[in-house]
Amino acid sequence: MNLLVRFGTFNLVGAGGMVLQLAALAVFNRLNPGRYLVATAAAIELALIHNFVWHLHTTWRDRRGRSGVIRQLVRFHLANGLVSMAGNLVIMHLLVHGAHAPVLAANVVAILTCSLANFCIGHQWVFPAGVEA
Repeated sequence: MNLLVRFGTFNLVGAGGMVLQLAALAVFNRLNPGRYLVATAAAIELALIHNFVWHLHTTWRDRRGRSGVIRQLVRFHLANGLVSMAGNLVIMHLLVHGAHAPVLAANVVAILTCSLANFCIGHQWVFPAGVEA
């Protein structure tokens, strides 16, 4: 798959994950006000699972190995999960606690900030070229 097409597909999947993450964050934050970092972490986990499934079947469908799905899921959680979790939580704390930004607006900034790193990690390590289809 062409890198530009793959990046576009990555962003479409990411947009769906972003909607899911923001909706979950809104619900979790409403259920437990003031605990926006816990709500953010739970929303990120939902988005990670969503994004992995869609990336596996669309973005990197040509790099999906028959026996490597569990390994790819673990790598995805280690890499993209770490970037998303650490990046989102740090940025959320800085923007919400430090700058008094609204929770959802801060989360949009955090998601967009982490997305390029997540694409690069996914492309090079989680779904590397040369994996049997």
